[in-house]
Amino acid sequence: MVGTPPFFPGFARLDVDAGGVRFAGVIGGVGPPLLLLHGYPETHIAWRKVAPALARDHTLIIPDLPGYGASRPQTMVPRWTKRRVGAALVALMRALGHERFALAGHDRGARAGYRLVLDHPGVVSRFASLTVVPTVDAMAAVDYNFARKAYHWFLFAQRADLPERLLAAAPDAILDHAIAVMNANSDSVIEPAARDAYHRAFRDPAVQHAICEDYRAALDEDLAHDQADCTAGRKLDCPVLVLCSSAQDVTERIAIWKAWADDVTGIITTGDHLQPEDRPEEVIAALASFFSGTTPG
Repeated sequence: MVGTPPFFPGFARLDVDAGGVRFAGVIGGVGPPLLLLHGYPETHIAWRKVAPALARDHTLIIPDLPGYGASRPQTMVPRWTKRRVGAALVALMRALGHERFALAGHDRGARAGYRLVLDHPGVVSRFASLTVVPTVDAMAAVDYNFARKAYHWFLFAQRADLPERLLAAAPDAILDHAIAVMNANSDSVIEPAARDAYHRAFRDPAVQHAICEDYRAALDEDLAHDQADCTAGRKLDCPVLVLCSSAQDVTERIAIWKAWADDVTGIITTGDHLQPEDRPEEVIAALASFFSGTTPG
């Protein structure tokens, strides 16, 4: 791990083989370990505005999810379900010497995060979910408004290789549309250099395929895993922070998460979906409090 990576002054590059993935990203800070996981359509740089403050009290491990950005699985078969992603992330943390750690995930990262907690009891000390509820609950609530705004859930989940061909035809347009729908078009949310970095990643055919496989898994294996856990009454064994955007009903989301964990706290940020980029100061305040143990949970 050498050199100073773009967007993260003072951090080191993450370059570790673990769990069948060559993980890329960054690592830095001092204190107990905190794993930060990004969402769609981003890479690890989604945490660039939040990381410097959190690094004062935590050792931050910020990877690209397998297949996203520059993290490369050794093979894409079998599919990278959230269960496989979670196992690979546990292997990554163990390779870095961390048997137990805190975890915050946004969007797809939160889905990998709660699966990791469920599948690996005793490993995660505290878990923060930014903007999402479990997949089985999200899909049960789908209506035409969700489908219109989050059309990519259903487009990318179509059988290969139609979605990959569509992504390859207009990657910049699809990425820019996603950013616009998330009300993140302002340079104050995603500055030109960061948007350029997202474009470069999104144009990679390997990344396009991994994204489609991610969404295929969501409506297939991931959904089945959630349903099995619901039936078995399995719960997350750590405190959970539910960080909602301004468009979300925090009371409703706390109620959903309380079916999955006994210890749930909810906080609302004033921005839209891309919370760490849209409202970094609010995210810093919420996460710093929660992971220090001062937020009730």
